[in-house]
Amino acid sequence: MSDTHPWWERGVVYQIYPRSFQDSDGDGIGDLPGIERRLDHVAALGVDAIWLSPIFPSPMKDFGYDVADYCGIAPIFGDLAAFDRLCAAVHARGLRLILDFVPNHSSDQHPWFQDSRSSRDHPRRDWYIWRDAAPDGGPPNNWISDFGGSAWEWDAATGQYYLHAFLKEQPDLNWRNPGLRAAMMDVLRFWFDRGVDGFRIDVLWHIVKDEGFPDNPLNPAWTPDRTERDRVLQLHSTDQPEAHAISADFRALADAYGDRVLIGEIFLPNDRHARWYGTLERPQVHLPFNFQLIENGWDARILHRLIADYQASLPPHGWPNWVIGSHDAPRIAARVGEAQARVAAVLLLTLRGTPTFYQGDELAIGEVPIPPDRVCDPQDLRQPGLGIGRDRSRTPMPWDASPYAGFSTVEPWLPLNPDWPTRNVAAQDRDPASMLSLVRRLLALRRAHEALSVGAMTLLDGDGDVLAYERRVGSERLLVALNLGSVAATFPVPADAELGEVLLSTHPAHGADGKLAADEALIVLLKGKHR
Repeated sequence: MSDTHPWWERGVVYQIYPRSFQDSDGDGIGDLPGIERRLDHVAALGVDAIWLSPIFPSPMKDFGYDVADYCGIAPIFGDLAAFDRLCAAVHARGLRLILDFVPNHSSDQHPWFQDSRSSRDHPRRDWYIWRDAAPDGGPPNNWISDFGGSAWEWDAATGQYYLHAFLKEQPDLNWRNPGLRAAMMDVLRFWFDRGVDGFRIDVLWHIVKDEGFPDNPLNPAWTPDRTERDRVLQLHSTDQPEAHAISADFRALADAYGDRVLIGEIFLPNDRHARWYGTLERPQVHLPFNFQLIENGWDARILHRLIADYQASLPPHGWPNWVIGSHDAPRIAARVGEAQARVAAVLLLTLRGTPTFYQGDELAIGEVPIPPDRVCDPQDLRQPGLGIGRDRSRTPMPWDASPYAGFSTVEPWLPLNPDWPTRNVAAQDRDPASMLSLVRRLLALRRAHEALSVGAMTLLDGDGDVLAYERRVGSERLLVALNLGSVAATFPVPADAELGEVLLSTHPAHGADGKLAADEALIVLLKGKHR
């Protein structure tokens, strides 16, 4: 591999949701020793880094995104000694470890907030965002929580409202306060000093608010089938210019530690999204997360256009990235079906840019029904009936056909996928035609062919349901052709090339004949035409 590309450009990130990966102590909840036990599975996939969703002490009102101690480990997951063992085991396998950093808000049980709400005069009062009531006694403005309802909560003891962009148990931190900023920078240092290779930064574009706190404009396109949050446009409550300076400070700190990576969670249009890369002189996050493959329809023409537009929006120093699944999004196999989930895996792992792969997607886990009495997600509980529940993508990893799928010795915290007796790691490990085998082959190809990881990319004009592109580095040229439809189709070939060896197909024994079966994805070597 070329030394001019750092590991986070060449590599693949694998997201682990710790509650649902492996339970080691029989409480139905995954934990750090469980992750350590299953590291060989992750290493055998061929990924390069592991991102862990939050593992810090928390009341778990939002399953770890309500942090009560930024420098500890939640007892349900283990302790700092267990973390150190896991970190060492990850590094021993040649992998990197990325943690979730939640800077927009803490838990209301964090000592900082307990201090802040104790008195208007407490030195940490301004570490959170407090405002007087409106003249009518109501909230200071019309901002809406991401989980529905006002983003302001009244505190009777001190006679002011505090801001919470999410649950009332998740008060927003005040990043305009120098003391808070210094304390949070110390948090990053604590984990970098402990050997962490980077951070995924939660809701980064939220962290600074318009200091005048004006009302957000109403959304004229809102309809009742959408979330309450969408009633307003988040003009003043997110993506403020001052947030970029903080993002650049994060980057400067990470760069001081050397070979580290920062991944920012950013949901914004391309032009505003690209600003989070910063400039060459003042860089910000290495990878502002790109969720467009999740947010848009599964259609070749839509994907062709969004890939082109995204690539065109990147600054010259900006490296792309892609994701098709996460702990917040419906499973890719639930969205597009198992056959197209195989096509999606080829797309994710052959586009130019760093892919993030979500646990369980290597098995094509599909829709998991969550009975009403098992719903845990506060977003779903507060706004039922909108189809926004996140539990369905957070169900436990099925390892084998033993009781509770080898995940635990007791009933897990969420239901398993209904087909777990046959859709599990052990079953797919033995099946060369399985999704797991396909993902392993894809990741091996990425390592063997530099064009697939860091090569240039050229979109080709395909017909109908076909998406095709060329990847190229030096003299090596590869063609990726994807049939997003349910009927056979032909795929385009560059005019100056002809088809060579088929390196991979989602279908058995495919020759290079210029045709794709229904639901087929193909990777083919290209060779120059003989004159």
